[in-house]
Amino acid sequence: MSGTAARYLYLARHGEASQDESELTDNGRRQAVLLGERLQRNPLSAVHHGPLPRAEQTAQLICDRLDGVPLQPSELAGDYIPYMPQREELPSESASPMLAHLSQFPAEEREYGPELAQAALARFSGPVDDDEPRHELIVTHNFLIGWFVRAALDAPKWRWMGLNHANAALTVIRYAPGRPASVLFYNDTGHLPTELRWTGFPPDLHV
Repeated sequence: MSGTAARYLYLARHGEASQDESELTDNGRRQAVLLGERLQRNPLSAVHHGPLPRAEQTAQLICDRLDGVPLQPSELAGDYIPYMPQREELPSESASPMLAHLSQFPAEEREYGPELAQAALARFSGPVDDDEPRHELIVTHNFLIGWFVRAALDAPKWRWMGLNHANAALTVIRYAPGRPASVLFYNDTGHLPTELRWTGFPPDLHV
């Protein structure tokens, strides 16, 4: 990827959502506010967010804590399957449960997701043609964050699976000219109190 300055891509999963996913819970709103307060010291140029209410509401609460950072909706930051693996790509011992899990998602997400995921990489990753480094945040969903991290590490395309991200946690990837992408930190919940750090994770992954 060409470019003259580094891009710092901040990735955050939306805050905890209600059971029907139509809005944030009280915990989710608190998570978003705390993330916004953490990001006040970062020179963000934009906050992008997916079209679903839980992402939009999280992004708005973050922006309310920032000074003049524009809020930009993006279909590319939505909730979808970024890549549908073939059985032969997957570890033999886990291929069946992984494919069964993906089959539960709507056909539209599985069919159109990979195209959106490639477009998201093209739009939001890599160095930038600018005089100064660019810092921008995407408020999105678990799968897309895994997809960006997978790509930054040059891992196989199916390896977005298994990368879990907590609600309102923060991941930052640096794309510098002439260098491989660098994951500066992943799933960082340091801005959240203990009781808000594990939402969005399956119970069996809590440690």
